[in-house]
Amino acid sequence: MAKSKRFREALTKIDREKTYGLMEAVDLVRSTATAKFDETVEVHLKLKMRSKDSVRDTFVMPHSFIKEKRILVFARGEKADEARSAGARVVGAEELVEQIRGGWMDFDVAVATPDLMREVGKLGPILGRRGLMPNPKTQTVTNDVAGAIAELKRGRVEFRADKTGVVHMPVGKVSMESQQIIENATVFVAEVRKKRPAEVKGEFVTSAAVSSTMGPGVRVATR
Repeated sequence: MAKSKRFREALTKIDREKTYGLMEAVDLVRSTATAKFDETVEVHLKLKMRSKDSVRDTFVMPHSFIKEKRILVFARGEKADEARSAGARVVGAEELVEQIRGGWMDFDVAVATPDLMREVGKLGPILGRRGLMPNPKTQTVTNDVAGAIAELKRGRVEFRADKTGVVHMPVGKVSMESQQIIENATVFVAEVRKKRPAEVKGEFVTSAAVSSTMGPGVRVATR
């Protein structure tokens, strides 16, 4: 695949054989991000894990950079009132399930109370393939509706290793200060390390890289 002139120029500033410290890597990524939009800075981790292992969780970054999400909550009664007071965009129960089955999808994240999951489960084919299905593992099936909404508004994000054992995570924008990006990246890596499967021996994070949306990857030391 042909690379743009901008990409090739960025490559000349990076030693592809070198493993950089995180600070130097982030500074390089920011300096080589020359697109006409505010590029996203991403961290990519290669993990040592078996195909049956699951590495998945949520966390809140110290420095939020993602626009506020449109939050939908499946809840009834007092929990519905709690959701509205906490700032949910849409709240409902069975009628909301039917609305989504009819094609309405004007939201970014869905939260549900446990008592409604039997109804929400009917939306599996619709929400599942879009990554919007409420799940206890991502703390979106909960009776602490207000707490979940508060964290989502603060920028709670989810990470999940793919089938090849790689985790990708946006950690900032090139317009941010390097230190802010570094702090987000450091928290992300620490959260991933917490999910190390007990059976995995040796180094869990085997390689890491930082890149911008349109730029080349920069190898980063994992220790």
